[in-house]
Parts: sequence; structure tokens; C-alpha cells
Amino acid sequence: MERLTVRPRDNWQQRVESLGFGFHTVDPEIYGDATYWDETCAYRFTAEQVDALDDATATLYDLCLDLVDRVVHTPSMLEQLRIPEGFWPLLAQSWKTRDHDLIGRFDLCYNPAVDPQPKLLEFNADTPTSLFEAGVVQWFWLQEMIEQGQLPAEADQFNQIHEHLEGGLTHLHKQRPNDTMYFTCHPDSVEDVTTTEYIRDIAGQVGITTEFISIGDIGWNNQNFTDLDEKPITWLFKLYPWEWLTREEFGQHIAHTTMQWFEPPWKMILSNKGILPLLWAMFPDHPNLLPADFNPPPSGVEYVKKPLFSREGENLIIPHLGIETAGSYGAEGHVYQQFCPLPEFSGRSAVVGSWIIAGRTAGIGIREDNGPVTRNSSRFVPHFFMP
Repeated sequence: MERLTVRPRDNWQQRVESLGFGFHTVDPEIYGDATYWDETCAYRFTAEQVDALDDATATLYDLCLDLVDRVVHTPSMLEQLRIPEGFWPLLAQSWKTRDHDLIGRFDLCYNPAVDPQPKLLEFNADTPTSLFEAGVVQWFWLQEMIEQGQLPAEADQFNQIHEHLEGGLTHLHKQRPNDTMYFTCHPDSVEDVTTTEYIRDIAGQVGITTEFISIGDIGWNNQNFTDLDEKPITWLFKLYPWEWLTREEFGQHIAHTTMQWFEPPWKMILSNKGILPLLWAMFPDHPNLLPADFNPPPSGVEYVKKPLFSREGENLIIPHLGIETAGSYGAEGHVYQQFCPLPEFSGRSAVVGSWIIAGRTAGIGIREDNGPVTRNSSRFVPHFFMP
């Protein structure tokens, strides 16, 4: 695993914008650095390292499914995860019928020079972003870098994200050929809209009838959720967290509908950092897991304190580094995970985001930051490997 300096493509901004990537540069007044998509560098992996990431992702997904199977039948665990009791039957039914899931991203600490095994930092199981960058933008970067002679013709990329999305959505279309699939997210987030529209575009390509609706425009007619024309919504992809939905006014109706959700209700379990200590308790000393607990570790152990619900590195505390990030999370409780130092290259720390699409390992994206916490402003850097 190496971080290489490479020459950006000429007119790269126009190139990525032509793909529909409109947030390649962020507001420097907010984030202090305008760069989000960074092609002044690239990460090179060996085929063996890609295999290690692939294997670890598949293994972690299986462990998570085993955990769900236990948690849905264990009220004390559901309480630990702060899932409202009124939704427990919905979770159990969703898992019993094995409602299909579509996307998830494991954030991994991977430093093969120190440890050949990737370590789970957290699982973005419900509303993962950076999907479009990983599935499309970096793939076109690779093709053009090969065409320009900057990369060898045999260079490849761990990236089957687009193909697996097509396959997963095609399978779903066969099950519900006549239904309209609605897509929703917060309309003010360019990143969320881009991710949602990317999946919606693929759904349309495989034959699914689709509609976009802003999360605030979804109605309730005392029997079904409805669109602005009062048509029932029976099939919904939402890039909007389950823990927010369950606590909002119309969330009380969720358990009383037969709507098919993406992600499904059983993902409420996995979209919670409380799974970190539960996984460690269920699979102690597993090579892809880090020690974690609901209680602080003994004195002298370096750890990260994480809220049960948080995003983009908010409200993290790393005591031995004197780091405490801002945010609005933490009211529901915290977990304590053993600190795992990220690999550093040229002063930047790198996290591997490894995708699981429709139950299959699908590819990776790299985010890097000047510090040990991956935030909303952290750069996305492309990668390749040599077969």
C-alpha cells in the first residue's frame, strides 16, 4: 500500500462535472481547504492487499448478520442500542422475511506494513455516502490515466460497485415489476442528492419506474405514506437515518405499513456504533475487530469514545491525543473502542471505505485527513492495484 504523487488530468474539474459530480470542491470558509476530490495523489495496492480487504469485508458482513440474528431476539441488546421498543416487532419481522438490503460501507483501518488484517472502525450500514465517487468518478479517472500513459495498461481497481448495484436492483425489479420505487433524502445536501440520484438512475436503467420526493413532502393518509399526488408509496429508498425517522412525528406510523424500505428496518441494528462492543463480545479476539465496550477501558488503554449515533467524525473523543470533535450527538450514550492508529502518508491519515452492495463485496474508496479523524471535509483519493 503506497501513496503516490500523480499529475492531475487536464481540466479535471470539467471532466468530473460531466459525470454529475458537483461537489468536488467544498467551501474553504467552512472547511479551511477547498479540495474534496484529490487526484494529485493515488493509493497503489498489491493484488494480495486487495484480496485481504475483500476477504475482511465479506467476513465482517457475515459477522454482522450473525449479530442481527441474535439482537432481534434479545431485548436487553435492543435496549443497549437505544432502539425504541415500539419498533422491535418491525425489526423482527423485517429480519424474519430477510428484507433485502442494498448498500453499506465498512470503514477500515488498514496498514499492511504493521498488520495484514484490516480492522473494523465502524459500519455505515444505513446512509453511507461517497458511493458515487467510489463507483463512478474514480473508475473514469483510472481509465483516463491509463489512456494518458500515467498508469500501466494492466492497472486495475477494486471496484464493482456499479455492476453490483445493477445486479441488485435488477433482482429487486423482478420481484416487484409493477411498483414505483420512490427515492428520498434531504434536498439541501448536494452530496445526499447526488448519491440518491445515482442509485435512482441505475434503477431506471434496469427498468424500475422511479420518482424522487423530498423527505419533507412525504405525507400520511391514515393508512399509507403518500406522495404529493396522494398516491401510496409502497417502495422507498431513503438516504435519511433510521434513528431520525423513528423519533419524528410521522415515524409512529412506520410500524403500521407494509412499505418496503431501503435500507430495511433490521439495518437499525447495524447503523449503530453499539454493534462494536456487541461484535467484540460475540467474537472476541477476531482478527478483523478491535476491542470495544460500553464502559471505559482500564487506565492506560488508548481508546476512542464514540456516540451510539454520529456521523462525519462528530463528537469523537480521543483522550490520549487531546482530541474532542464538535457536534450534536451523544445523548443516547457512547461506546469505547480501542484506538487503532491509521496509516500516515505525507502527513495524512487514510481510511479505507469498503463497500458491500446487495450482500456482495464491491470495492473501496479512500478518504484521508490531516488528522486522525475522518470528517465531512476529508479528501477522497482514487486508488488502483497491480494484478
